[in-house]
Amino acid sequence: MSASHSVSGKEAPYYFVPAPSMHPATASLALLFFLLGMALWVNSVSVGPWFVLAGVLGFLFVLYHWFGDAIAESTGGLYSKRVDASYRWSMSWFIFSEVMFFAAFFGALFYARAITTPWLSDLDTRMVLWPDFAGAWPNTGPAGTIEPFTAMGPFWIPTINTALLLTSGVTLTISHHALLASNRAKAAFWLFVTILLGATFMGFQAYEYFHAYTELNLKLTSGAFGSTFYMLTGFHGFHVTMGALMLAVMLRRLIRGDFTATHHFGFEGAAWYWHFVDVVWLGLYLFVYWF
Repeated sequence: MSASHSVSGKEAPYYFVPAPSMHPATASLALLFFLLGMALWVNSVSVGPWFVLAGVLGFLFVLYHWFGDAIAESTGGLYSKRVDASYRWSMSWFIFSEVMFFAAFFGALFYARAITTPWLSDLDTRMVLWPDFAGAWPNTGPAGTIEPFTAMGPFWIPTINTALLLTSGVTLTISHHALLASNRAKAAFWLFVTILLGATFMGFQAYEYFHAYTELNLKLTSGAFGSTFYMLTGFHGFHVTMGALMLAVMLRRLIRGDFTATHHFGFEGAAWYWHFVDVVWLGLYLFVYWF
């Protein structure tokens, strides 16, 4: 993501179309290595993890150079307002796709909790299939094949993490307003604080996973609750990590002087993403930990 115009104020009078590039092909090759490695890994083939590592490193290498080219185009004055509009629409649709991604997992949680569990525990079903199934949530399943576990409650780590993410949204907004006021030092400071809060969040979540696995016996195999818990919180944690990396790149660009008060969509796009991550966490906090 980049600003629409260069810092020097130059603006292209046309819609910039980049020259043919190898980046899409090399990114596809890296993803192929990653997927092949995952397939080999889950089938206990020894080279699987190495293929995964090669795919991840290759993809990061491609992204570094691909985004580097976009940043050079932006700072070189090759972009116009029409390109800026394209970036904004692209980021908006990307975040919308992420909304649908999490909606699918929230839907799975709702279906398992509000539809499947009551159905399996009604009188007719219990008389025919599962006489001992009470239908409480969370549960170990009607067949009794799931090891007993304890659900993760909202206190205290999830509540602390909620405070951390909400605070990070405030600090990011302060940073943005400082950038709008052309106060680059203040913007950089509060952006660094935002990244630090995100990193602290991930540290607490890693500890939460360790506690859940070792002390609560809550695993990915712990029935519908375990699978939806780890899928929702795990993918959210991945998004927090990606968001923090995006903000770290924006911090480097901010310190380098790539952004001005009027031209800084790279910063704005990363901020949109971070606020989206905050909102998703509120849904997780309410429907996974509380209710």
